[in-house]
Amino acid sequence: MVMMMNRSKKNYYLVVAVLCLAGIIGTFVYYFVGSFSDSGKTEYVYIDTNDNLDSLSAKFSPFASGRTITTFRVLARHTGYDEHIRTGRFAIRPGESTVTVFRHLKNGLQEPVKLTIPESRTTDRLAASLSHKLMLDSTTTAILLRDSSYCAKQGYDTATIVCVFVPNTYEVYWNTSLDNLMKRMQKEHDNFWNADRQAKARAIGLTPNEVCTLASIIDEETANNGEKPMIAGMYLNRLKTGMPLQADPTIKFALKDFALKRIYHNMLTIDNPYNTYRNTGLPPGPIKIASVAGIDAVLNRVDHNYLYMCAKEDFSGTHNFAATYQEHLRNASKYARALNQRGIK
Repeated sequence: MVMMMNRSKKNYYLVVAVLCLAGIIGTFVYYFVGSFSDSGKTEYVYIDTNDNLDSLSAKFSPFASGRTITTFRVLARHTGYDEHIRTGRFAIRPGESTVTVFRHLKNGLQEPVKLTIPESRTTDRLAASLSHKLMLDSTTTAILLRDSSYCAKQGYDTATIVCVFVPNTYEVYWNTSLDNLMKRMQKEHDNFWNADRQAKARAIGLTPNEVCTLASIIDEETANNGEKPMIAGMYLNRLKTGMPLQADPTIKFALKDFALKRIYHNMLTIDNPYNTYRNTGLPPGPIKIASVAGIDAVLNRVDHNYLYMCAKEDFSGTHNFAATYQEHLRNASKYARALNQRGIK
């Protein structure tokens, strides 16, 4: 009888132990192993230098339950993460546990962003675009890109610094510093300017920076990539003969008025190094970040004897080319009449 009672007690305690263990395991699974996100899609969290545990919890709240956020906070406090929150862009995928999410954030396992370098006309616009995609302050970035000492450290000056940016799409980390971004852009620049492109630049007597400068002007002259090699050939003819480039887009750049639809004679007297009517040769640097199509148009220019061009009167975005000034005047007259008929000032 006593033996039966002892066996019953043992069974009872065993059941209680199993239930307690099951409860502990269930609680652990419920709080730590269960899915952190209630969303059915990947969510991205951007953590910057101003974030703390409270602001991070607020960023989780649109897709995570109060239970998982509480668990995250417990883990953060017990591991010291709350005092050492790492910046970056982090992906939280469906089904990932709270422990997994916490480990990724604590270890700084970021997801890169796709950064497309825009064909910006000014460093201010470039800085604004970069800050929109990255954890960079636009004002600070713009100031540095206009700082001669900073540009010199990159191997450029304030007029040519934009030459380092080749307008492609790159994968970078959201919290990358400007210094690291510039290193990456220089690496991409060097890859772009391979032996073939450098040889073509030498063949026309230009440096890569000068190619970018001429390409930027051609990009502003037309969006028609098929015509760009023709325009490149014309401008190279002018450079060879010592004739001023007389490129209207450089006047817009000098005046910092990119909305101009017509360039009038009185605008051509502005005392500015980018005024290619007053100054011979190339301006000090690009008037925008040159496109790949523009750069390759210069390197693969069409050889011809044209020295002049004028936008076509049909507003197709293409041009009439001329070898003589008299022929050019006739083309210019047709275009001027078309502008007047449309009331374009």
